[in-house]
Amino acid sequence: MKDEKRLTLILGGARSGKSDFAQTLARKRGGDDVLFVATAEARDEEMRARIASHRAARPAAWQTLEAPREIARALDSSRARVIVVDCVTLWASNVLLAEETSAPQAMSREIDALLAWYRANEIAMILVSNEVGMGLVPDNALGRAYRDLLGAVNKRLAASADEVFFLVAGLPVEIKARAVKE
Repeated sequence: MKDEKRLTLILGGARSGKSDFAQTLARKRGGDDVLFVATAEARDEEMRARIASHRAARPAAWQTLEAPREIARALDSSRARVIVVDCVTLWASNVLLAEETSAPQAMSREIDALLAWYRANEIAMILVSNEVGMGLVPDNALGRAYRDLLGAVNKRLAASADEVFFLVAGLPVEIKARAVKE
């Protein structure tokens, strides 16, 4: 399984074990030759604590790149065997908050760039994202815009991915291989 080029999408709810599973896959596929792309921005004390906790959980030998937006541009010179982007959820949020009414177009451009970068490089890439469309309809316009944006992003990434996992209570289920072909 090492050195195999593949695009993996990991979906699930909050605290479902997505990041742990992504790190396990990355370690199996790349050992210490892993670049972890962090998309979170520390906008408050609670988020700073979460970021510190995530940092501490990663292997010390891994490289970290903080890229809240324009991930492909940030990856330009990376040569790691495996890249983990954690997480698409915050990346989409960053785009939505910065672009507001043009967020779908901006996010589409950023995904185009990331997928082009992936296709041009011999690496394995693991993308982590929340599934936010299985709950209640948000009661405000921003929440609905975010849910719709992330749903479209996840759908597009799943279509491009070689494999898609869904995490429930820490249990990964490979769903793309089980999907009904149209």
